[in-house]
Amino acid sequence: MLLTTILLALLPVSELRGAIPWAVAQGMPLWEAALLATAANALVAPLAWLFLETAHRTLSRVGFYARLFDRVVARARTKVHAPVQRFGPLGLLVFVAVPLPATGAWTGALGAWVLGLPRGRALLAITGGVVISALLVSLGVGAVTVAIDVLP
Repeated sequence: MLLTTILLALLPVSELRGAIPWAVAQGMPLWEAALLATAANALVAPLAWLFLETAHRTLSRVGFYARLFDRVVARARTKVHAPVQRFGPLGLLVFVAVPLPATGAWTGALGAWVLGLPRGRALLAITGGVVISALLVSLGVGAVTVAIDVLP
């Protein structure tokens, strides 16, 4: 049960939204599921950043990749330059904190890396977002658990 909870928290598809409810459904106490999933999901950002740096450094030697990457990143930076300048790491924190599909630590790390946000501040913002997301998911799971126990 512990290993599966950690794996679900690390996967981009499920992250906390899948790990916490699954662990609780398997009988793990909510507080334990939330702490374990949060700790595992907080590792995503530094691991993703390391992977992106390594893969980019290796692939940037390939002309096609380098040209494509430069065009995509230039376009992305142009579109989101103003919001990132305005909200910076706080915007990243809120983005990661919202427990919806296509948000979370994986997407936040990718976005921060592509936009060239400073690593330390980005990782701190992503970790803060993970903690807030874990609280929101835990509140939801707790509410559903109480509702199930109260209903006849």
